Amino acid sequence: MGLRHIILVLSLTSASAFCPSKPFAIGLQTHTFQLPKTQSRLPAVEGDFDPEAISRAKEEAAAGSMKARLRALYKFTRPHTIRGTILGSIAGTTRALLDTPGSIASANWGIMLPRAFIGMVALLLGNAFIVGINQIYDEDIDKMNKPFLPVASGEMSKRFAWIAVVVSFLSGPLLVKKFFPPLLFKLYSFGIFLGAIYSIPPVRTKKNPVLAGLTIATVRGFLLNFGVYYAVKDALGASFSWSPKVAFIARFMTTFASVIAITKDLPDVEGDKAYQIETFATKIGVARIAKGATFCLLLNYIHALATGLLSPAGVFRMIPMIGGHIALAAVLIARFRQLQADSIQSVKKYYKHIWDLFYLEYVLYTLI
Repeated sequence: MGLRHIILVLSLTSASAFCPSKPFAIGLQTHTFQLPKTQSRLPAVEGDFDPEAISRAKEEAAAGSMKARLRALYKFTRPHTIRGTILGSIAGTTRALLDTPGSIASANWGIMLPRAFIGMVALLLGNAFIVGINQIYDEDIDKMNKPFLPVASGEMSKRFAWIAVVVSFLSGPLLVKKFFPPLLFKLYSFGIFLGAIYSIPPVRTKKNPVLAGLTIATVRGFLLNFGVYYAVKDALGASFSWSPKVAFIARFMTTFASVIAITKDLPDVEGDKAYQIETFATKIGVARIAKGATFCLLLNYIHALATGLLSPAGVFRMIPMIGGHIALAAVLIARFRQLQADSIQSVKKYYKHIWDLFYLEYVLYTLI
């Protein structure tokens, strides 16, 4: 497959990212976790854990099937993370437009829309680089924890994975440097740097749970939300200022991303232990981490309620700000009560539901 095909798929991922998630892994293929074949296709976050389906996909890709290779590349980009990137971009753009009086009526959409698309592609390329480099360096661990991922399963060769990662690494910054202000280029480059050292030895911040959490929280919590809002304001010719809503979402999503950084390790305990990857889950245990993560998210929702109630009248719309966050907090509690910490299937579903709440917060952001 040529480089233009790689760029094409990475660019068009935004269109396909809203498709329903494929069945996620519901068990680890190790001596510790084995599930009957009848359960192998239950839905969860991503991927396909059916060994027969993985084997067929590998054979099709090896035989030169373009469809199979494109499908592997799509899986390589980790669709559930891309959905968060796309929703964050759309929500940030919408918020910036709503916060700038007259912008929707007076905007030059012939310039704005292509620029917005370029910005989205740049973000997707950055996302592809970060998750791609992680799969390359985590191949052995993923064979135990996430054997449905294309590098671990053999659907995608190491050589092709490197090509996709290098194309993403070079193309994303070039787009940002050409079409966006210097500050955004610096922030984008900083995000790429953090994503790289998360996975690449000898730094490999993912081996330290605190550094790993800070990395993910910074990139997905602050840089994404601030960067998109700033870019839209710049395109509109409006000066940037920290509105209460932008400040709120930056705080809220940074905390939320920190929780995701911790809970992402819950399904991977066995593999992380085998490869001496120290996480909070391996040190403290799945049940305690899930309980602590739920408690932290509840505090985050309480913070949202307090922000809405204590702000001056008219700053926030009370129904989505108060009612919406109460509803999401209730969903969180209900999902936590369904968790069975000794069941890998249940743990993966719990993690999926955290991502669902993450997506829904961006919907609320456009309404508050």
